[in-house]
Amino acid sequence: MTVAIVLALYGAFAALVVPRLLRRAAWPGRAPRLAIALWQAASASVLVAALLSVFAAVVPADTVGHGLAGLFAACAGMLGHGARPSVTAATTGLLAAGLVLTRVACTGAAVLTRARRARRRHSEALALLGRHDHDLDAVVVDYDERLAYCLPGRNGHSVITTGALRCLAPEQVAAVLAHEQAHLRGRHHLVLAGAETLARAFPRVPLFEHARAEITRLVELLADDVAARRHDRVHIAAALVGLATGRVPGFALGAGGETALTRVRRMLSPQAPLDRWRRTAGALTVTALLTGPAVLAATPGVSAFLAHHCHELLTLRKPSA
Repeated sequence: MTVAIVLALYGAFAALVVPRLLRRAAWPGRAPRLAIALWQAASASVLVAALLSVFAAVVPADTVGHGLAGLFAACAGMLGHGARPSVTAATTGLLAAGLVLTRVACTGAAVLTRARRARRRHSEALALLGRHDHDLDAVVVDYDERLAYCLPGRNGHSVITTGALRCLAPEQVAAVLAHEQAHLRGRHHLVLAGAETLARAFPRVPLFEHARAEITRLVELLADDVAARRHDRVHIAAALVGLATGRVPGFALGAGGETALTRVRRMLSPQAPLDRWRRTAGALTVTALLTGPAVLAATPGVSAFLAHHCHELLTLRKPSA
């Protein structure tokens, strides 16, 4: 029971405090990939801690320690007997954990299905209204508004309007399309879908709400950085200025948008990337967030296992009278 309480307290602490710490940090703009991983790891850690706290509360540590066979036998025994208080608590706890997992799975399926349908309808419209430019490797749409975005998915592709082509120089067009290709290659739509799933499934959890907003911002910074490996940062900044007022479809990833002006300053005044020590510390933090709840939940079971089998070994080695 102590482990269950610790896991529950950890989950509540992480859900409330971690978003404040990450949002106040000044380094995420210097390492957006690491920052995304931290937000994802923190979100997964809270969800796993909640599930494991239920498991630790309803399954005795010695039952886990005696092995899976004993665990299954204990579960079968609990379900086969009358409604004792411990059995009722165990059944209720395991049912609650199952409901949490079901809600996450159903919400994730709904988010992905809705986005896939919207992208398919938009792709069908682009097939009628746009044309594929082999030199740009993008679909060009005859439209006055300055837009550049990508349509992710199995047959993902970049889209740019004639309005954007008229206002941007060729170098800027190449830079902004490299930004969109970075979204496609990195499968950033799945990263966003994961954050959207948790925020919709548990709408009042601060960590999930802030993770959705921050990951949306960070994937744009990451795509900018990827594009900057092959294109001048000045060209990326100029392209962002030209596309700042464009509004891309909600299911697409676009180079412009609300964060464009902030990203322009970041492109023109780049900060030094994180040093190796800080990156290593960040990677260790991600590992600790992902494995910490599981290690804590498994500790009593492992201790019971070792105590039980060490006792058996000592009994076998003890000479008979």
